[in-house]
Amino acid sequence: MSSEPAPSSLRNTLLTACLALVFGFLGAAVWSISGLADNRTRGFLLGNPDLLPQMAQAYEEQEAAKRLAQMGGEVFTPFPGVVLGNPNGSKVLVEFTDYNCPYCEASLKDVKRLVAEDPDLKVVIREWPIFEGSDQVSRMALAAGLQGKYPAFHDAMFATGDAAAAAKAAGLDMERAARDAASDAVSTEIARNLDYARSLGFTGTPAWIAGDTPFGGAVGYEKLKAALDAAPQEAG
Repeated sequence: MSSEPAPSSLRNTLLTACLALVFGFLGAAVWSISGLADNRTRGFLLGNPDLLPQMAQAYEEQEAAKRLAQMGGEVFTPFPGVVLGNPNGSKVLVEFTDYNCPYCEASLKDVKRLVAEDPDLKVVIREWPIFEGSDQVSRMALAAGLQGKYPAFHDAMFATGDAAAAAKAAGLDMERAARDAASDAVSTEIARNLDYARSLGFTGTPAWIAGDTPFGGAVGYEKLKAALDAAPQEAG
């Protein structure tokens, strides 16, 4: 997953929360990490080096789920046409993506497999251009959505890496696409997706929402399927 380092204060908060879960310190939120230095604590952590990163990830996902609950259902509502799979499906997966992200490209096969296996799956794509040079590509992708040709553009863009070639392959009306790509509606959508991502604590692409569970990373088919299977129907 493309990501930025978390601020040190956030890392300390996550570590404190994890230690609180492991050792049951009700007042751990006000303790400094250096204060938890007894031999048993050190020995446990040294003997279980993978535990804290796993718990930190679980804590991040738990907090993201709380923020998602506060956002309402708008994040599940696609920009016109920007959907893969069944546009009327009751099972919903949201993906935040960037065409210059290699992990998004690697995840494409997983999304395609999920769509092929489940005719009731709707994949809502949220264009989130965070790499240099991605903004104009995302704008063209949203313009393709307005012409009802988003899936074709989406696949062609990952296949070719070239927006002009992808637009041609998708059969876009280029004059209309140029107007739509520069429109206020498209600018608003990109800004909205940035706000959603920040609100959910996402730090890079790809990032996902399945039901009431947000999570980040190129997690693979099995985790995506498990999250969808556990999700309530008709999210949002």
